[in-house]
Amino acid sequence: MAKELLKREEVRVEDTWKLEDMYPSEKEWEEDLKRVAELAEEIAGMEGHLAESAGNLLRVLEKSAELGQKLMLAYNYAERLFDQDQKNNAHQAMSAKAMSVYAQVASKTAYLEPEIIGIDGEKLERFYQEEPGLELYRRQIQEICRLKEHCLTAEMEKLLAEATEMSNTASDTFSVINNADFQFPEVEDEKGEKVRITHGRYGTLMESADRRVRRESFEKMYSVYQQYANTLASLYNGQVKMQIFYAKARKYANTLEAAVTANDVSPAVYHNLVETVGKNLDKLHRYVSLRKKCLGVEELHMYDIYTPMIPDAAKEISYEEAKATVLKALAPLGEDYLQKLREGFENRWIDVYENQGKCSGAYSAGAYGAHPYVLLNYSGTLDSMFTLAHEMGHALHSCYSNENQPYIYADYKIFVAEVASTTNEILLMEYLLKNTEDKKERAYLLNHYLDSFKGTVFRQTQFAEFEMMSNALCESGESLNAGNLNKMYLELNQKYYGPDMISDEQIAYEWARIPHFYYNFYVYQYATAFSASVAIAKSILKEGAPAVERYKKFLSGGCSMAPVELLKIAGVNLETPEPIEQAMQTFGEILEEMEALVK
Repeated sequence: MAKELLKREEVRVEDTWKLEDMYPSEKEWEEDLKRVAELAEEIAGMEGHLAESAGNLLRVLEKSAELGQKLMLAYNYAERLFDQDQKNNAHQAMSAKAMSVYAQVASKTAYLEPEIIGIDGEKLERFYQEEPGLELYRRQIQEICRLKEHCLTAEMEKLLAEATEMSNTASDTFSVINNADFQFPEVEDEKGEKVRITHGRYGTLMESADRRVRRESFEKMYSVYQQYANTLASLYNGQVKMQIFYAKARKYANTLEAAVTANDVSPAVYHNLVETVGKNLDKLHRYVSLRKKCLGVEELHMYDIYTPMIPDAAKEISYEEAKATVLKALAPLGEDYLQKLREGFENRWIDVYENQGKCSGAYSAGAYGAHPYVLLNYSGTLDSMFTLAHEMGHALHSCYSNENQPYIYADYKIFVAEVASTTNEILLMEYLLKNTEDKKERAYLLNHYLDSFKGTVFRQTQFAEFEMMSNALCESGESLNAGNLNKMYLELNQKYYGPDMISDEQIAYEWARIPHFYYNFYVYQYATAFSASVAIAKSILKEGAPAVERYKKFLSGGCSMAPVELLKIAGVNLETPEPIEQAMQTFGEILEEMEALVK
């Protein structure tokens, strides 16, 4: 492991994403931003005239679609440049400019939804008859009208839109502090060599077989968050207050209802997840007991939760090997899926390795009219290979949606966004398990499977419960601060991991380093999606072609249907506890096999 990260300009071109596929240069990007501004003015000039004729309504919807497509492409380009090196001042400025244009567009077009809502149903039906081109936009109009009671006057919508830039301050500041400003201490690795802790390296260090390395990395990483806990609590408090402001302005009962309703999901789905997982925490406690036994420790600490339970089975997986394995594992999805996957691997859709200033974590992002882009911080572990499969699942979901839907229906809802990625992970795991006869390797893979459940269902539900509790506390009139956030988080951690886990004092600060808490009730969808994916992957492996066909129909759906209804096409109904219960049952079965293997 190198002592210091490479600077962006030192990274091999082959290991970077090809952003010129979006724009050959900044000049073309600037031209698109100018066109966006022109379209925004044209749309603004139609204010007050939408209900006058079917032609007017069609014209403004067509211009709005053109504007949206160009704006999202330009915004995506600026954000990818920013994320590859957040220390780059020029790219910081481009990101800020794109966000500013985004806010201006939102302000100039804010009248659209209130004005469309103001057209009565009979008149709309007459418009559809008079102007056949409007039929394409029927579902879009229905979606706007679905939120009628939460839509404000045109003047108020404009005011809220103008506040967009300001309302992102807490999230933007956290991102800059966490990714660009914080410098974490050095730690001695297994060989006694000093390496600097980074977001990308932290996961590798926590998987170390050397307990000293894990403990020191854990304590030193959290020492930074502890030092800035008051500032980070103030930022999170600002984020929650912003969510409360928008929820109240739009007449929602609370922030949770506001967040899930926007995605056409019932709050009952959220509560169902928290309650069902809560009833199954005994299985997580059994997992913790098994981990304690496997590691042979008198006390199990939070810094012991990521290291493999099976010693000396981990091996380094090169990026090239990871790509080859992922291709083999996803073969059940068919040749057209594999062809898209190869295209991404061979044509620089992926930014592979960590460098100075690069955004932490991993994601897939993109815009209609361009192929998706995947950010990785690949570190050669089994986790890294699973992350590659995960993010390419997102990327190919976007490919299928973009190919089969017009722009206005291509962007699938966040609620289903994690299904394609997690299905890939489960197919990869099942492939690896099928292709090993070595008892130790099988135990190592089962350990990883259990950890996937632990990290994606249990941990993300813990996050979801924390988010629900912290928002509710703020809604009750309390301000969030380091003291009450620490107390809340520590108690939740103790509840989830049970009596065999020492919930170290440092873990109370974990809330302070989770970027997803700035995503407004996002994390619960990892857990619901994982549960759905378990069912989908099992059906693909059991049924073959019919299940694959159903799954690809789901992938191709974009937002042409409500997300819960789209999942029903793939054979999963998240309006019931059944998929969560089935996932918990599967976790229990894997746990039993692991317990038998390590007797």
